[in-house]
Amino acid sequence: MIAIAEFEGFLEAEILLTKSLTAKTKFNTKYILKIHKLALAHPYTFAGKYRNVNLSKGGYTFSSALYIPQSMKEFEDEILLKLPTTYSDMEKLIEDVATVHAELLFIHPFREGNGRTARILSNLMVRKAGYDLLNFDKIEGEIFEQYVLAVQNASLKNYKPMAEIIKMIFSSSPRLF
Repeated sequence: MIAIAEFEGFLEAEILLTKSLTAKTKFNTKYILKIHKLALAHPYTFAGKYRNVNLSKGGYTFSSALYIPQSMKEFEDEILLKLPTTYSDMEKLIEDVATVHAELLFIHPFREGNGRTARILSNLMVRKAGYDLLNFDKIEGEIFEQYVLAVQNASLKNYKPMAEIIKMIFSSSPRLF
């Protein structure tokens, strides 16, 4: 079954990437493509590649596939490459995770697995900073509706709504190291 293959792929990708995570890990578009390929190479030939088809979901049309490479390049140049190597301020980490998460979901670069890829990347960002996993299970019901709106706010470069959600799901656990 595809659903099981996808689940196992994302689980294996997160475990593998967590094990190889170091202070020198750079989160860039190549890394995002790697997450996607590791997770979905088994069931899909398009794993690790930007989508070449247009998509919509729930009446919302995502950016044209034609613009994905340019959008991802801008995302890398304007956001990913400016991420600090370390964080001494938890608020700044939450702000950066929210920006990366919302922007990646807004661009929606893949045919499948955009949300799961964004969640893995977010978890790797907080783990790299020494914190425990984000609790994405809290995003349901009314919070999920706010989450969708927070992603759409990325079109205006307004990441505050996503920062509020990331703050809510941020582990209150002390730093791991």
